[in-house]
Amino acid sequence: MPAQPSHKPSGHVGDVPGDADPTGLRADARRNRERILEAAREVFAAQGVDAPISAVARRAGVGVATLYRRFPTRTALATAAFTEQLALCAAAFDEALADPDPGHGLYALLEKVCTTQVTDRGFASVFLDRFPDALDHDHERDCAEEGLARLVRRARETGQLRDDFDPADITLLLLANSGLAGQPRETAIAASRRLLAYLFQAFQAQRPGSLPPPAAMQLREIRRPPGRP
Repeated sequence: MPAQPSHKPSGHVGDVPGDADPTGLRADARRNRERILEAAREVFAAQGVDAPISAVARRAGVGVATLYRRFPTRTALATAAFTEQLALCAAAFDEALADPDPGHGLYALLEKVCTTQVTDRGFASVFLDRFPDALDHDHERDCAEEGLARLVRRARETGQLRDDFDPADITLLLLANSGLAGQPRETAIAASRRLLAYLFQAFQAQRPGSLPPPAAMQLREIRRPPGRP
């Protein structure tokens, strides 16, 4: 399960070398910073955090030197770019825990996580895989596991999950879902929703409902490189 963000002040996320705090910058410097962060989110989402920094600078309309003055490392840039998404992730987890229907709360959370996983490669890389030093990773993971266990326990106690369901089954879901990340956006979202519906119905103790419509996918697409028509 993705690491659940803590509710520490936002400065915790940006505690990396770089211009993480725009306070005190001139107006033109603030505009450059926002353009860089917006460009980074777009480029990293499409190509992952290994995308060339020059591609980010080009999309932002600034020079590479300007970018590096603001964010001297790739980790600093990626972490600052995805601070907002981290906050949204925390909010989604809180909503799931507050939902009076624990099964619905768990499903809604998984749908958001799965959609993010297949549409925003940069966010998944920064906060799940590639940059654990950007966060208090052990703490975030412990929070995620504790919250997930509470959601599962509540859903099981209300008869919504089968008795032999285990939180590790969610890891299995996310591993399967990650394989859709290289597909076109609409295809990836449709396939992800159907996969989640399939597996979540298998998780349920009660009779399953109908599935979302299938995505337009063929076997030859399995070995197709991302972005190639």
